Amino acid sequence: MPFTLATWNINSVRLRADLVCKLLREEGPDVLCLQECKSPVDKIPAEVFAAQGYTHMVARGQKGYNGVAILSRLPLEDVGHRDFVGKGDARHVAARLENGVTLHNFYVPAGGDVADREVNEKFGHKLDFLTEMRDWFGEDRPEKAILVGDLNIAPREDDVWSHKQLLKVVSHTPIEVEHMAEVQEAANWVDITRQDIPEGLLYSWWSYRARDWDAADKGRRLDHVWATPDISNAAHSSRVLREARGWEKPSDHAPVFATFDL
Repeated sequence: MPFTLATWNINSVRLRADLVCKLLREEGPDVLCLQECKSPVDKIPAEVFAAQGYTHMVARGQKGYNGVAILSRLPLEDVGHRDFVGKGDARHVAARLENGVTLHNFYVPAGGDVADREVNEKFGHKLDFLTEMRDWFGEDRPEKAILVGDLNIAPREDDVWSHKQLLKVVSHTPIEVEHMAEVQEAANWVDITRQDIPEGLLYSWWSYRARDWDAADKGRRLDHVWATPDISNAAHSSRVLREARGWEKPSDHAPVFATFDL
């Protein structure tokens, strides 16, 4: 039975609950994975989403920062989370659908402004987080799994508006791209978005700093949908809902979709 999932860094689930509902009503994904919820789990407006038919939720949260949630109209089993780098951050949660597919929802640290771990602790945290992801998936190779989230890295030259100008900018530096590739290789994760849309510029994030984000179009593809090789061929219909970046009081990220025939 096909199911469609979406991943979206919502930048405060309480502040933008109406935008979440708009997406659920108008696009109707079976599963919506949210990052940067910035809310304790008991403060997430789950009843508002349940009224839209999304009666299942698995989440990890904390006040004001981070936070990940999986909303679903399909039954979900909470299968835990991992505290990466031992910081107690709510940056990962996993759930299993009734068809046996495990969903991993990640919010990888942004990494601060300076791409040097010697002077920027946040950048070191990001690299260590990715290294632990690599080691975890390498030791316990997942099967029938989908990994989504704001991974805060745009790996390809056509995932950014200017490869040359962003080579020293956090999210597109060679060391980050290398760390991300190692995470992928650890479990042979398939980049579903690029499997479906192999060529051309593709973004999911546009800075709030741009006076006219749409006209400037200086975007980056920071949000990803991956799958293990055993189910990657079942994926199709990937897309970025760019228009959501232009909704009233939007997140700076746009939702990314994929459908799986499983």
